[in-house]
Amino acid sequence: MKARLIFLLVCIVPPHRRSAVRRTIPGSSGSVPARHPLQRLLAYARVYRRQIWAATFCSLMNKLCDLAPPALIGIAVDVVVQQQASVLAQFGVTSVAGQLGLLTAISAVIWAFESIFEYAYARLWRNLAQTIQHDLRLDVYSHLQSLEMEYFESNSTGRLMSIVNDDINQLERFLDYGANEVLQVAATVVLIGGAYFILAPGVAWLAMLPMPFILWGSIAFQKLLAPRYAEVREKASLLNSRLSNNFSGILTIKSFTTEEDELDRIRQESEAYRHSNERAIALSSAFVPLIRILILIGFSATLFLGGLAVAGGTLSVGSYSVLVYLIQRLLWPLTRLGETLDQYQRAMASTNRVMDLLDTPVASPPGYRALPTNQVRGEIVLRDVTFAYRDRPPVVERLSLEIPAGKTIAIVGSTGSGKSTLVKLLLRLYEIQSGRITLDGIDLREIRLQDLRQSIGLVSQDVFLFHGSVWDNITYGTPHAAPAEVIAAAKIAEAHDFIEQLPQGYETIVGERGQKLSGGQRQRLAIARAVLKNPPILILDEATSAVDNETEAAIQRSLEKITQNRTTVAIAHRLSTIRNADRIYVMEYGKLVEQGTHESLLAQGGIYASLWRVQEGLSSPRPAA
Repeated sequence: MKARLIFLLVCIVPPHRRSAVRRTIPGSSGSVPARHPLQRLLAYARVYRRQIWAATFCSLMNKLCDLAPPALIGIAVDVVVQQQASVLAQFGVTSVAGQLGLLTAISAVIWAFESIFEYAYARLWRNLAQTIQHDLRLDVYSHLQSLEMEYFESNSTGRLMSIVNDDINQLERFLDYGANEVLQVAATVVLIGGAYFILAPGVAWLAMLPMPFILWGSIAFQKLLAPRYAEVREKASLLNSRLSNNFSGILTIKSFTTEEDELDRIRQESEAYRHSNERAIALSSAFVPLIRILILIGFSATLFLGGLAVAGGTLSVGSYSVLVYLIQRLLWPLTRLGETLDQYQRAMASTNRVMDLLDTPVASPPGYRALPTNQVRGEIVLRDVTFAYRDRPPVVERLSLEIPAGKTIAIVGSTGSGKSTLVKLLLRLYEIQSGRITLDGIDLREIRLQDLRQSIGLVSQDVFLFHGSVWDNITYGTPHAAPAEVIAAAKIAEAHDFIEQLPQGYETIVGERGQKLSGGQRQRLAIARAVLKNPPILILDEATSAVDNETEAAIQRSLEKITQNRTTVAIAHRLSTIRNADRIYVMEYGKLVEQGTHESLLAQGGIYASLWRVQEGLSSPRPAA
């Protein structure tokens, strides 16, 4: 373990693109076996090699200065015992006072440098840890944003928060202190071991005898601790997931008076996390007591055999003093390997989770063809499109339809017919399995994702508002809009009047997810946000589902302005909102079953006509086939 850690700190492999070192997960082309988490961290940290070199140099110099006093003590003993025959006397300083004065001056210089290098390495390592933490968090978040929606639907928010926050913080804590600790222990072993073999080779082999066993014990503990800390990180993720869900659903919890039930669930998750930590702590705590026994062997050998060598005249008193002092400086720091090992295993467990996320491949290629918004006409064509969510039957099957540029079309159908899925496919939030979707004759997969999504304004039935002011939420995505444009967009969405009545008007804070506003108010802000974006294509996915009849009528009046010179796709259950559409498509079980205008579909007497009669209260639903 120690050798691998040292390699981490002094890695000098030339940097290259980070994306090139991320492995491909099994199932994609070019998959390779998963690497050790330290190797994965090494690949990521190559770009910081200059900072690592500087911090490493300061750590080693600090340890060199730290180990100098024992040698000075030995020289001082030699001066007091040998006086004019001491080692220092051979350099021209013959008086005892002069020799001791020289030693005092050297000691002052060494102590000063030790303090300087300690300040330097502490600052360098901790700043390096903060830099890597910052960059890694941004890289992880950036990569997360590039993943398709399926990844977010398959992974809980709490788990992702645990990785982006807790796991990266765990890695930062190790780099703060653990890396320097490993370097200094390694330097101690090399320097003191060398001094032993120079001063007393006959004693050195016994003094060094515990070293292989200590290192073997460290590696053995590492292997035993690794799965336990992996379990700790997983339990932490589950606990975070439960807390995140409960905070998001606090209204439901309160309305159903399930506070005690949820407290019990949190208690169970927290207890599982505590228990997994206890198992890891029980093992890591045994490290130091076991190592202490091995240390006794080295200390006893130096004390006994070194003393016999002094009595026999083969070892000087000064050298013996140095050896007795150094053996403690050599072996006792090794007891801290337990704490360092603990930090290391926690960091490696976290590194695996972070790198696994970074290695998750992006299913949606970014596209390469530029399509500026001002050049988009808005003609959308679907040809034999088939799509299925993972491990499910197709939601859309061999669907073909055309959306002419500048026209308003509507898509209706029963729940689960594939209407909202179609919106996700148009935005390339998911990739189709077969078929082709084009925008102005260009395959969506060829268009740059940013250009495609910039050309589309979406008003979803699940309105999401950010914690901030009304103004911030309307201008989200269009931050540099002029005040007059913002107010005009709010008026078109029939939102300006109620905004003016809020306590601080447009500066009123809406709360997390807009919880301080009603459903209809949130919906109108979302419409205003889309209008301000002024995209050539507008998608209204149940855009009026949460508004009252009066507001719906007002929005219907404003839709005539919104849809001018713009391709509009309106998805609705309430057929009254789309009766004036240029064309209406009726979907059933992922297939197109009817199309036409409102009047022509009523005349056909099919599914659309049946839905219309139900909503108008004219008859009972059409019996299932």
